[in-house]
Amino acid sequence: MEHLIFIREAITGSEIARFFEKLHCYHRRDIFPEIEQAEDLAYFLSDEYLSQLKSLHRRQENRLHFLFFERGGQDIGFTMPVIYGSEDGKCFIMEFCVYPEFRGSSTGHACGEALLSWARERRASYFELNCDTAPRERFWGRLGFLPNGCDEWSIPLMLRPPEEDAPITVRQFVPGADDWQLWKLENGYLAEIGETPLDERKQAQLLQAIQEERITFFAAYRRTRMVGMCSVSRVFSTFACADIGVFEDFFVEPVFRKQGAARQLASAAQEYGRANHLASLAVTCALCDEGMYRALGFTEKLGTTLVHLS
Repeated sequence: MEHLIFIREAITGSEIARFFEKLHCYHRRDIFPEIEQAEDLAYFLSDEYLSQLKSLHRRQENRLHFLFFERGGQDIGFTMPVIYGSEDGKCFIMEFCVYPEFRGSSTGHACGEALLSWARERRASYFELNCDTAPRERFWGRLGFLPNGCDEWSIPLMLRPPEEDAPITVRQFVPGADDWQLWKLENGYLAEIGETPLDERKQAQLLQAIQEERITFFAAYRRTRMVGMCSVSRVFSTFACADIGVFEDFFVEPVFRKQGAARQLASAAQEYGRANHLASLAVTCALCDEGMYRALGFTEKLGTTLVHLS
């Protein structure tokens, strides 16, 4: 029994205060140890940040949990998960720490397994977290997590895939509550092709273009999670003397590839072109992707695209 790891939730005021004390130590020691990180550290030590955590902890739906890992009657670490019932049981792990004196001998792995079991008992169906260092990626990889794009702030994500199958459906994207999911996919796509992520100004410009119908997005959903996207922009062609479409932003989260999302997205864009009387739908791609696009119906090759950047 002395080697078993238990999870205890911080409930009382004194327990929560102790949790925040350990959280502050973790941020100072493990996350922002360098002097040039002082500004970031100051925010995570601030009353503003703690107030946000307390607000998330108090809410009735999708509540943030303050949890201690305990072994042999002694606290050995902590974690902060949120189980999003509104997002098909996604458990997002905000923080995870094993105290330095207890690290080694697979203690971290055992704590991770304990957290996964705790969350499953509360109906979590899959797991996600931010991960921006190689050691953390290796650690979470051993627990079944895979790199999976970036979040809406362009921080890399890892995801432990859902254990149950669910259908993927595609529909036209409508601006609103899912805007953050589109930004997340855009940043994952841009990171994968080596481009700069969207900042707030670019997000606003893109949202305006969608609202003005200068660009139309299609989104692939697994239940409520947006797992893929593509876009069609309309332009007038003097060759066709009609509008044509430009197919772009084609991206499926790595974990959800080879499940039919790519074909459904391409089909939705092509059907949109037919319904809106676009003379053609064109895509510019790297040579390594040409076979994929041909398989998706982009079969005609029309010259070479050259670009002058303003």
